[in-house]
Amino acid sequence: MSTEDILIRIKEEGVQFITLQFTDLLGVVKEIIIPAAGAATAINSGVWFDGSSVEGFARIQESDLFLKPDLSTYSVVPWLAQNGKTARLICDIYRPDGRPFEGDPRSILKKIINQAHQIGLEPKMGPEAEFYLFRDETQQPPQPIDYSGYFDFSSHEGYKFIKEVASALGQFGIEVETSHHEVGQGQYEIDFKYGPALEIADKVLTLKYTVKKIAQMYGLRATFIPKPIRGAAGSGMHIHQSLFDRDGRQNLFYHSDNQYRLSSTAYHFIAGQMRHIKAMSAILCPTVNSYKRLISGFEAPVYITWAGMNRSALIRIPRFHADKPEAARIELRCPDPTCNPYLAFAVMIASGLEGIKEKLPAPTPVEENVYNFNGDDLNHKKIATLPTSLKEALTEMKNDYLVAQVLGDDLLEKYFYIKNKEWNEYSDQVTDWEIKKYSAIY
Repeated sequence: MSTEDILIRIKEEGVQFITLQFTDLLGVVKEIIIPAAGAATAINSGVWFDGSSVEGFARIQESDLFLKPDLSTYSVVPWLAQNGKTARLICDIYRPDGRPFEGDPRSILKKIINQAHQIGLEPKMGPEAEFYLFRDETQQPPQPIDYSGYFDFSSHEGYKFIKEVASALGQFGIEVETSHHEVGQGQYEIDFKYGPALEIADKVLTLKYTVKKIAQMYGLRATFIPKPIRGAAGSGMHIHQSLFDRDGRQNLFYHSDNQYRLSSTAYHFIAGQMRHIKAMSAILCPTVNSYKRLISGFEAPVYITWAGMNRSALIRIPRFHADKPEAARIELRCPDPTCNPYLAFAVMIASGLEGIKEKLPAPTPVEENVYNFNGDDLNHKKIATLPTSLKEALTEMKNDYLVAQVLGDDLLEKYFYIKNKEWNEYSDQVTDWEIKKYSAIY
């Protein structure tokens, strides 16, 4: 849409305010709200803000940055009509001289997508985001909204909530394909139609924003924390991936002449991701809590393998009908919804492109349940494991050239500093478990 089209829509739809959204380095949504009368100036000239006040952005001496709205992200916010109808625009971040700000996660993803475009490829993504709904924010342990299980009929309250979220997402232009109750009590999943990587990263941002806002309206708490309850199923964000040609018509992952109906391009892509997955974990699984989900016994991947229907594999090849080659894809199962989708997609695409460029051979698929393997089995098959902690993942990230290339040295240092500080804060905690475990012994 053009600037004129947006301004006409703002007027016709009675919009009184515009919320300009972007994310910090960690993927947290930030907003600047302006009167609708300032929309033309914001679109044409941008809106200045202090980057030094945003996590992981500019230093004080170079803090001036400005936002430029991406007009394709225009939507009226469904739940903000009472106090003046509000529209949303997701923004890119620029330096004062007009250069894209290299610390903007959205710009980083755009850069990697452009590299794919230069060799005739269109990366497409399809995430499956899981989350928990709790009743009382202060109650410990948190009380789930229901006690249902996988694909069960959810509580009336949960059902109403999910329908309202799906309706709101529809008004944001997001086509919800499925929504259902997950394994955990009070745990849900919402899936929407796959599409171009930047568009889908924006939609992940909108999904999380919508779920949390509507939960607040219901007096509930929604959390995308990977492991909010000890012993319960964790919340992941499996990400389906494929590469199309630049016209978006031909799925380049499809080939009919082998067991998995995948092309050599897809196998090289898998190999690239497996080469860098340990380092990418610091981006895909970015919190201390993330590694409490990545343990055996809860269908969360631990071992660096790929396979067909084997759900213990890190990368799975979902089945698809032979008459639908456009559905050929791979599914990376380790990411969780606390990741910044822009950075997550960027490292995933970059690692896969490296595999294609270098024609890396994919390892032999492992169709057995790897959770049943002992140490000798793992060594014999040369199966490595994902990092077991954020600290281990950060060390892997620091030593990986590809993540440094994607983020850039400066942003890599900022990310490492923030996350290493987070790890140190966690390590300094004295938990109830420690007191109970050791007091009687020592």
